Amino acid sequence: MVVKQNLSQRIPDVLSAAQQIREGESSSEALVGHCLKQIKTHNPTLNAFGDVYDQQAMEEAVICDRERQQGEIRGPLHGVPFGVKDLFSTAGLRTTKGSLTSLNNVPDSDAPIIERLKAAGAIIIGKTATTEFGWTGSSYSRLFGHGRNPWDPALTSGGSSSGSAISVAAHMVPAALGSDGGGSVRIPGAFCGIFALKASLGRIPTWPWSATEMLSHAGPMTRTVRDSALLFDLLSGPDARDHQALPAKTESWLARCDQPLSGLRVHFSPTLFNTPVDAQIAACVEQAVEQIAHALPVTLSNGPLAWSSPFDTFDTLWSGGRGVAYGAALQQQLDQLDPGFTALIERAQSLTLADYLAAQKQRAAFNGQVHALFDEIDLLITPTLPILPFAADRHVPETQANGNSGVEWARWTPFTWPFNLSGNPAATLPCGFTKEGLPVGLQVIGRRYAEGDVLQFCAALEALMPWDQHQPPL
Repeated sequence: MVVKQNLSQRIPDVLSAAQQIREGESSSEALVGHCLKQIKTHNPTLNAFGDVYDQQAMEEAVICDRERQQGEIRGPLHGVPFGVKDLFSTAGLRTTKGSLTSLNNVPDSDAPIIERLKAAGAIIIGKTATTEFGWTGSSYSRLFGHGRNPWDPALTSGGSSSGSAISVAAHMVPAALGSDGGGSVRIPGAFCGIFALKASLGRIPTWPWSATEMLSHAGPMTRTVRDSALLFDLLSGPDARDHQALPAKTESWLARCDQPLSGLRVHFSPTLFNTPVDAQIAACVEQAVEQIAHALPVTLSNGPLAWSSPFDTFDTLWSGGRGVAYGAALQQQLDQLDPGFTALIERAQSLTLADYLAAQKQRAAFNGQVHALFDEIDLLITPTLPILPFAADRHVPETQANGNSGVEWARWTPFTWPFNLSGNPAATLPCGFTKEGLPVGLQVIGRRYAEGDVLQFCAALEALMPWDQHQPPL
C-alpha cells in the first residue's frame, strides 16, 4: 500500500535542504541529526549503509552552521548530508567496494565526484552498500547484508547502487551518489521508486581506472528531477585523471528543467528484443505514455524496435573487463568472493583476445543502430525493467535458472545495459504503482550528450504525474 506522510516529518530534498540551511530556516546540525536517526531506525532492516560517520558528520554540521552565521557559504550544497556508494574512493575513509577482500582499503585520494561534492559544501554521512565490486544488478551482499526494498523488505532493492537507492527512497538522506556500468543506478532506482540518470559516457569523470571504462558512469540518485539536474551541474566537467571526460557543459540543466517543453519527437517501445514484460509494469507504462500523448507537446510514435539483442557483446565486455582484472588481482582470495563473482572470473578465463575484439566490433555495430534512431527521434521511452522485484537473497528472479555466464543478471535487465554499450543518457523515473504498492519505472533515453533534453522532459513528467508525495510504508 502506498501511504502519504506529513511533509514536515520528511527528509527534505536537496534543493529545499540547501535553501533552508542557507537562509537560516533550518540548520545543518538538525538535518544531519534527523538523517542519522532515520539511518539508525531503518538501516538494520534495509541494509543501506555500511560505515556511518555519526560523530564526524555532526562535527562538520556544527562547523557549517557556524560558518553560515558568519556569512560564509562553502557552496550550493552547504551543510547538506549525502550518502556515497562504497565503490568511490574517499580519502581517509574506508572503501570496501562491497568485498571481504577490501575491508582494510583506505584510499589516499578522493575520486573526482567526491572532490566536487565536498567543494560544493556537502557532508558525507556514510558509505552506502554495493554488491561486490558492483558486479551484479541484484542487491545480494555477504558484506552488508542483502539490500532490501523499502516498499517490501522481503524483496530486492536492485543493484549495484543498492544502498544509495534505499537510502534516498527511505528518506535516510536527501540524495546519494551511485555508479552505473549496466544499469546500476536505474535498476535500483526503478525498484525503489526514485529518479536516477545515467548520463552520457564521460559526463562526470571517473577515477581510479576501471577495466569496464567504456561502460561505467558516475552520478547522483535523487527523489526529484531538479535535484538531479542541480547535482549534474555541480559534478560534471573534465578531469585530467579521466581520459574519457567530456568538456564542460555550456548550459545549466537545472535552468532547463524550469523551461517549458517545445515539440519533441518521442518513440515508445513497449519492449526491447521481444522480452516479455510483466503485465502490471506494461499497464503502468502504457498509462503514463497516454498521459504524455495527451498533456505534453510531443509527436508520439510507438512500436517495438527491430534490434537484435547485444547480450553476448555485453557479456564478453563485462566478463572480460571485470573478470580478467579482478581475477588477476584476487587470484589468492577467490574463496572470500561472492560465488557469483567467482563464476564471472571463471567465465573470463575462457575468453580470448579475438573474442574481446569481436565484441568491440559488435558494440560499434549496435551503437550505430542506436545513434541512427536518434536521427529520427528526440527521445525513446521504454519500461526501465521487464520484471518486478524478486526475493532479496537471490541474484536472479525465481523464474530464471542460474546459468554459467557471469552476467546472468543482465538477462533480467535487458532494457538498461544496452545504453551503457551506446553511451546514451538514460533516466528512470516512477510512473505508477502495482496493486501491491511497488513502484514501476519508466526509462527515458536521449541522444548522446543531450542530457538537458532528458532532464527537461523528465521534469515535465514529474509535474504531470508527481511521485515524491508517496512514501514507503516503513
